[in-house]
Amino acid sequence: MCGRMIQMTPLEVLRQIFGFSGAPNLRPRYNLAPTQDAAVIRDTGRGRDIALLRWGLVPAWAKDTSGAAKLINARSETAADKPSFRSALRQRRCLVPVDGFYEWQAVGEGRRKQPFVIRRPDHAPFALAGLWERWQGPEGALETFAVLTTAANRTLSALHERMPVVLAPDDWSVWLDPAAPVPVVTGLLRPAPDDALAMRPVSQRVGVVVNDDPALMEPAAPVPPPPEPRQASLF
Repeated sequence: MCGRMIQMTPLEVLRQIFGFSGAPNLRPRYNLAPTQDAAVIRDTGRGRDIALLRWGLVPAWAKDTSGAAKLINARSETAADKPSFRSALRQRRCLVPVDGFYEWQAVGEGRRKQPFVIRRPDHAPFALAGLWERWQGPEGALETFAVLTTAANRTLSALHERMPVVLAPDDWSVWLDPAAPVPVVTGLLRPAPDDALAMRPVSQRVGVVVNDDPALMEPAAPVPPPPEPRQASLF
């Protein structure tokens, strides 16, 4: 799954990589969490544009926004059939540019989980596959998004059985094209190559949403495993 992201590459560098227009006020985010605004890239019909959307998809037919926190991810295997995602998969796909994301590994029953930062080996930004929606509420329109997930590759399977879909640059245009057939775009939703991403343990501070600074990505000693239970003495 994907529950925390990093978006820290400056706007103009992203523009060179992804080729979009628009200039929202982007600030570096080192611990971007669900229900917060994140940068996404969409095809407007006149080219690519970048905008800030809220993380946690609200379907157009929803009565309110209360379920957004539960829809931060969409399973790629079932998104085409799920009422919450199927319309967006057909017509409203986006790229979510990131510098990395975090995942947690359980290290023992009853113990805290160890966070890991996951980035490209060269630390360059990359794109996650996203879906976006526009919900009309009493106070106006709200645009939201979700990140698609797939089975974890061999590298990340040690942490979790799922991972976000990482789209190769050659697939960006097809993914963003609203005219692309569903079978074509769903064919892009596959695990990243095993050597595409690297991971390392980081501080437990990542677990606190208000912490949002570069030090979160620094290496940290992993949480030690629980001690072996002691056997009772017979004497």
